[in-house]
Amino acid sequence: MNSTEVRRQWAERSGEYSPEYYAYYGPDETSETIRSILERFVGRDAAILELGCSSGRHLAHLHEHGFEDLSGIDVNDDAFDVMAETYPDLAADGTFYHDSIEAVVGDFDDDQFDVVYSVETLQHLHPDAEWVLEELPRITADLLITIENEGEDDEAESAAPDVSYVNDDFPLYHRDWNRVFTELGLLEVEATSGKRDTVRTFRTPQA
Repeated sequence: MNSTEVRRQWAERSGEYSPEYYAYYGPDETSETIRSILERFVGRDAAILELGCSSGRHLAHLHEHGFEDLSGIDVNDDAFDVMAETYPDLAADGTFYHDSIEAVVGDFDDDQFDVVYSVETLQHLHPDAEWVLEELPRITADLLITIENEGEDDEAESAAPDVSYVNDDFPLYHRDWNRVFTELGLLEVEATSGKRDTVRTFRTPQA
């Protein structure tokens, strides 16, 4: 499966792990985790970008708690229609990009966002598109947060991402995000491992 096929799979996804699926379940413990991190490091006027925002449940939680400058990227064809129906205030107030991360990220200015975060999104980035990872520190002025499935420890330490498949369907590319982003010049300030995902918080040298 190449990067084009991976993007098409998510653009057309329905049912499980689709925008409707996430809107149905709404904000969750991960939404609270993101808010907690942001409240400790940045103000509510921080410019925030979510990579792979889907229908916006995490951003909606931030919006409800007073964060004002919210943006999101998602490739799925239904994501923003579902957002407008489920989280109309967020849809009206936020800035959203209906495209792949690869198509958008290079157009952002240096330090355009105070915070960039991903929730189980970068783990779907095909190795062909790893150049995107170099762009993230460039567009981030302060805080980069990854909440991703890193796989088994011995696999995640490999230079090349290990791949597994969910329900024999879509691929997960397991990476050691500490290694990836510290090698790109960021400083990891927090890391917490859960049952499935590892939450890592990085700061930029200029923060």
